[in-house]
Amino acid sequence: MSFDHDDLIRGATFRPLSEVPQLQLSSASVRFTATGAETAGEFGLFRYDMPAGPGGPSPHVHRTFSESFYVLDGVVDFYDGTGWVSAAAGDFLYVARNGAHAFRNGGDGPASMLILFAPGEPRERYFKELAEIAASGRTLSPDEWTEVWARNDQFAVEES
Repeated sequence: MSFDHDDLIRGATFRPLSEVPQLQLSSASVRFTATGAETAGEFGLFRYDMPAGPGGPSPHVHRTFSESFYVLDGVVDFYDGTGWVSAAAGDFLYVARNGAHAFRNGGDGPASMLILFAPGEPRERYFKELAEIAASGRTLSPDEWTEVWARNDQFAVEES
């Protein structure tokens, strides 16, 4: 089978680190390495850097996209729907749509990971909202958090 050269797309997208947008959250920083808009909705890829100490979302699910995590540095504890596992550099976790999951820094030092969303949901909207909340110094009520999460396809679940 041959390739139809009329379908050929010439070029690739390159973005140096200096051009990757970064947001500061209350307990982490996020870099929008590749947004869904930049990948024609195929995926989104973010770098998530956590300082030493606990922090991270409680168990939750997403209805419209899968999420994958690849640990770059440090130790990240992942909730896989049944319990917590510790992951180090090079370890990977895949979460299907509707899969319960959570994460937190599980070590004594900083931790970094890549998070891949597929398809490329506009997750940057969620992280921008978190950054705005952190910058404002506001404390949200449980009902307000539920509204923020629901707007962004994130639904809390009980840890089993």
